[in-house]
Amino acid sequence: MDMLYLAGIFIAFFSSFLILGKKKKASADYLLAVWFFIIALHLTLFFLNFSGNQIKAPYLLGLEIPFPLIHGPILFLYILNLTQQARNPYIQMLHFAPALGVYLIIWTFLMLSPKEKIVVYENGGMIYKGLRKNISIMVYVSGISYVILSIFYLQKYKRNISKQYSNIEKINLNWVYYLIIGISIVWIVIILKDDMLTFTSVVLFVLSMAYFGITKVGILNLPELKTEYIENKKITEGTEVSVKYQKSGLTDENTQLIYERLTHRMKSEKLFKDPDLNMNTIASLLEIHPNILSQVINTVENKNFYDYINTQRIDEFKRIAVLPENQKFTILTLAFESGFNSKTSFNRNFKKYVHCSPRDFLKEQNLELE
Repeated sequence: MDMLYLAGIFIAFFSSFLILGKKKKASADYLLAVWFFIIALHLTLFFLNFSGNQIKAPYLLGLEIPFPLIHGPILFLYILNLTQQARNPYIQMLHFAPALGVYLIIWTFLMLSPKEKIVVYENGGMIYKGLRKNISIMVYVSGISYVILSIFYLQKYKRNISKQYSNIEKINLNWVYYLIIGISIVWIVIILKDDMLTFTSVVLFVLSMAYFGITKVGILNLPELKTEYIENKKITEGTEVSVKYQKSGLTDENTQLIYERLTHRMKSEKLFKDPDLNMNTIASLLEIHPNILSQVINTVENKNFYDYINTQRIDEFKRIAVLPENQKFTILTLAFESGFNSKTSFNRNFKKYVHCSPRDFLKEQNLELE
């Protein structure tokens, strides 16, 4: 078991230096490297206490107490930077104020001599028992709060990219949910107060972070998101309706004219066949601001950009799939020809808009494609 713990510490330190060794690093990469380093330190201090070796390094006793208050904020800030929703870096630092506050609260203990620290630990905390209980409550609140915030901002990011891009599979960051789930499991285990289970879960979490945080596509290649697309909406009869344009001054007549131009370009040039098509590209072709185009699509189609373009692609697939000259092609070939960039994206969108699988649709048309 000790080998597992030591392996977790090594992987955390190694991952930190591996990320810092990248030639091109974004702010999210630096945060991830710092997080790995902090986890490695936390694991080291925890292992010393767990293995009974804290007596060999008594000057380190107490340093680990505020560490659980760091992991939630750094996960949240990592997601903010990864999704380009981070703002003032000085304001971001305020998220670490609780951890700093705990260090100030336990300053008296940290200043004790090594022998005095050992006496306190060997006697179950002594006068510090009540303080540790309050800190534990802070840790639970912090863990729950930052998991909720992380999920909220990740979903917000996914809504934003759906308003700008027609293919989001490579940038939707679904893998980040695994990190959120992982740290949630760690918080649950901490509440159970089983040291061995806690350490094991943290080591497994480090392994998952090393895999998803370093190998997954998207850390350095995310598109630049425009803040003007941040959603401002209301819910009416279960349908999302944008309200951000109510004061834009765009008349119904102009809306219809722009929509007709958009429809003409879509039909004549089949712009949707470009798998990398985005809002800015079409807005440039129509010589209008992307915000205006978004408003038009939302108003007339009652859809975001992602849904609008992918319904065009589905309609194109349905059109070309029934043509006799296309019976020699596979379903996936025709899907790519319609503008999709992956089988997963095609199948998911087809079921979403047509309410059946592509193969079931073709069977209804008495067609058999591979």
